[in-house]
Amino acid sequence: MSGYILYVGTYTIRGSKGIYAFRFDSGSGRLNPLGLQAKTENPSFFTVDSKRSLLYAVNEINDYRGTQSGSVCAYKVDGKNGRLHVLNEVSSKGAGPCYVSLDKTGRYAFVANFQSGSIAGFPVLEDGRLGRASVFVQGYGSSADLVRQKEPHAHSVATSPDNRFLVLADLGLDRLFVYPFNSSSGQVTEAAVQVMRTRAGAGPRHFSFHPNGRQLYAVNEIDSTITVFAYEQASGTVHELQTVSTLPDAASGPNDAAEIGLDSAARFLYVSNRGHDTISVFRIGKRGTLTMAGNFQTGGRSPRTFTIDPTGRYLLVANERSDRVVVLKIDPETGALDPAGQLVNVPSPVCLAFLDRTNWHFGRHP
Repeated sequence: MSGYILYVGTYTIRGSKGIYAFRFDSGSGRLNPLGLQAKTENPSFFTVDSKRSLLYAVNEINDYRGTQSGSVCAYKVDGKNGRLHVLNEVSSKGAGPCYVSLDKTGRYAFVANFQSGSIAGFPVLEDGRLGRASVFVQGYGSSADLVRQKEPHAHSVATSPDNRFLVLADLGLDRLFVYPFNSSSGQVTEAAVQVMRTRAGAGPRHFSFHPNGRQLYAVNEIDSTITVFAYEQASGTVHELQTVSTLPDAASGPNDAAEIGLDSAARFLYVSNRGHDTISVFRIGKRGTLTMAGNFQTGGRSPRTFTIDPTGRYLLVANERSDRVVVLKIDPETGALDPAGQLVNVPSPVCLAFLDRTNWHFGRHP
């Protein structure tokens, strides 16, 4: 059996108590429950450092210790059973944190605070704990949607493939910001080297870089589109190549696009549609542009997040409003998705991430 653990983050409603886990069999696509691994409030997004057996999760709250802030927890993974043990918890320096990522060295963690429209950065100490915030950038302004874009809403933040720049997607401002990042000091230059504008009212949410480092793909939540940018690695500058709908032409009704990601071979790009309740698949062309290759049901309602397993054979999707995680098999030739025959019940699942422990033997330390 493989050493893959799937962690599932939730909103702590409808009976959820925090972060759950499953052992994943990469041969059959089966999920075997390991139960509740960390009791914590609204762990709506996390990132995993498999090499160091660490997991960093936001708590999407607005009142951490009496302040207008959420928090970030650092966890150590237990080699016996995958259980998560809290190392420490720090303020996220803003309200409603919704995203956390590690830089390419694993020495710094960055958090996007949705409600307050800010980002913060934290050094990762030798034992995996988070140090005091070393980076803070506050957004300002508004955009076209008078209801959803009255103020900044930082939605995701991550470093570029070469770790020289930090990219922020702000849903409230219709902009992506590129900041110079010094991986030696962990400092970010507050003056952005470039500000990328999406179309007015688009609402950029999450983004993914192509492994070649020459394209950046941003999914826009409000108008259900993907914007493809050409990325200049030397300077951190970008320009728009293409904007396409995340939905098939015949689609109707309200929809919020959510997650975006590439397959392991970078031949296909996937995006989730909440409302249409599908995953759309796009073929990636030679210049990095996209052509829709298919649109597939997720077996549930409001597919918020998905992840591809470490072998690249399966896509797992968190259907938030139907309280289930569904396993879909990827056709390596077409990118198409087919039900793999299993779904598991998890209340209000909103985040999925694998820990790759193929060198572990459960029941004893590695």
